[in-house]
Amino acid sequence: MATQQAERRPDLSKRDAIVVRFAGDSGDGMQLTGGQFTLSTALAGNDLSTFPDFPAEIRAPQGTLFGVSAFQINFGSRQINTAGDAPDVLVVMNPAALKVNLEALRPGGLIIADTGEFTKRNLDKAKYDANPLEDGSLARWDVLAFDISALTIEAVKDFGLGNKDALRSKNMWTLGLALWMFDRDRQPIVDWLNDKFARKPDIAAANIAALNAGHAYGETAELSGPLQQVAMPPLEQEPGLYRTITGAESISLGLVAGAQLAELPLFFGGYPITPASAILHHLARLKEFDVITFQAEDEIAAICAAIGASYAGQLGVTSSSGPGIALKTEAMGLGIMVELPLVIVNSQRGGPSTGLPTKTEQSDLYQAVYGRNGDAPMPVLAARSPGDAFDVAIEACRIATQYMTPVMLLTDGYIANAAEPWKVPDPAAYERFPVTFLQEAPAGEEFHPYIRDEKGARPWVKPGTPGLMHRVGGIEKNATTGNIDYSPDNHQAMTDARKNKVAGIVVADQEIELGEPSGELAVVGWGSTFGPIRQAVSRWIARGRKVSHIHVRHIWPLPANLGEMLGRFDHVLVPEMNTGQLKTLLRDQYLVRCESLTKTSGQPFQIAELEEAIEAYFDRIDGNEGGQVPVNDEQLPPISSSADN
Repeated sequence: MATQQAERRPDLSKRDAIVVRFAGDSGDGMQLTGGQFTLSTALAGNDLSTFPDFPAEIRAPQGTLFGVSAFQINFGSRQINTAGDAPDVLVVMNPAALKVNLEALRPGGLIIADTGEFTKRNLDKAKYDANPLEDGSLARWDVLAFDISALTIEAVKDFGLGNKDALRSKNMWTLGLALWMFDRDRQPIVDWLNDKFARKPDIAAANIAALNAGHAYGETAELSGPLQQVAMPPLEQEPGLYRTITGAESISLGLVAGAQLAELPLFFGGYPITPASAILHHLARLKEFDVITFQAEDEIAAICAAIGASYAGQLGVTSSSGPGIALKTEAMGLGIMVELPLVIVNSQRGGPSTGLPTKTEQSDLYQAVYGRNGDAPMPVLAARSPGDAFDVAIEACRIATQYMTPVMLLTDGYIANAAEPWKVPDPAAYERFPVTFLQEAPAGEEFHPYIRDEKGARPWVKPGTPGLMHRVGGIEKNATTGNIDYSPDNHQAMTDARKNKVAGIVVADQEIELGEPSGELAVVGWGSTFGPIRQAVSRWIARGRKVSHIHVRHIWPLPANLGEMLGRFDHVLVPEMNTGQLKTLLRDQYLVRCESLTKTSGQPFQIAELEEAIEAYFDRIDGNEGGQVPVNDEQLPPISSSADN
């Protein structure tokens, strides 16, 4: 075992939050390791937020820089809103993982490295001229390096596994060490392994042996210096039933809850695409809640099947990411034309085209609000966090069924894959919005399918209802009879009716998340920028500055009071992971001066980046308001001794 000690080592035992990042090859099981560490952390009562960072390659060559997979978790005894800016502990399984993640590590942080993988061949693949564990280049950090590979092989030798199979358990050995380091219970992991490998008990036993060996190494080895055991007390939270939940799980449960509140069966038509596929997987396990899932042959078939389900009297739902949403565009126009309920979930990723399949971005806002041929208005909502996605999915179902319209729900790769503790809500706390199908025409009147109610919604009629035969389709229909009608006046009337219906959707007034109702600066965000904006704004409020945080859920139509609210601030800063799309929308609607802070690197905003941008306003630096966050900006130091959250 080799150790190096940094000159400035943070005392983790005095921290109320700690950030840990596990990194290795995509085949090293880092996502599984992080997921199980998250489970143990949640059961310990800590608040947490995670950031799984996948490589774009399905199976990159082993040991290469572009095949590195990482999982970051920020956990603590206080409220956690982000996965953290900079890790305090970086666990690396090979040289490539060290090369890719090193600069993110906090100065004085701890590196735990598997020396068994720092071979000449692997060092060459990672573009190292010399072994960084030996050449002094890691002097800024603490280093604990030992042969995890050899220790794993030794731990499982009694199970008759070859070296290749034995090394598949080294992520469990590493997890065992991490569980010891942060005083976590191993039993939930043991139970999970026994359940996962119930039909292969020898494999379960080998992994459990590796887990216990890693834990014992921390307990018994004379590890002086860098390695400390840290006991993180639980966060005091209101009583209730809690579970960890990812954004994809939360959306799936919210869609089912929304269908139940509408008293409708749920039909989901989808096609596999990263990072949206998990929604199909989760919904497929919920058949007992009157859910039907259909994996179509392509994106177009998926959305058309969902429209057909809505026509038949179910709640049609489809899901994709940017490229798939583009393919669904014509069918979205059909859904708008036939005026049927439809929920479209867009789990955004870096684009355009295939772009960055496994990286996060918010670059589909224009596509959601404007991206269809003709005047085709559609309500758009955005979730701010994994837990919030549940409520936003219910709201999307409510709007779709009450206003007879397709609705787009925006999330992104960060929200879809990230996890956080979630208090399971009381179903009775949600107001029901049961759907009433038209069963017969008003007495003495002929049935007219486009006669609208006070909300502008047309009646929903199940096909085959006696006396209510009508025509739907993509060709313009008469504003009363529903028959095909190409006349100019009718098209004007129908275009106005569709526009006014969406514009008239009643959404909750915008609230200020943090700060005063007026002041020097409003920081306006949407989607997954919520956590870092909240933390950056709260720090500046603590310094006495008049800055407020506004976070928009209803992207279209915007809340009725938002324009007046923005007008009460001297400056408006809009951080978003695109080139300024919400900023453009706000300028268009309210003629308010907004400045962008944009980031399109495939990574979430860091708190420090937002703090710097806010500081620029208060320093009155000409030309420095807003701007573009540098893609490879060096990690900024923390503002306080506490871990970023």
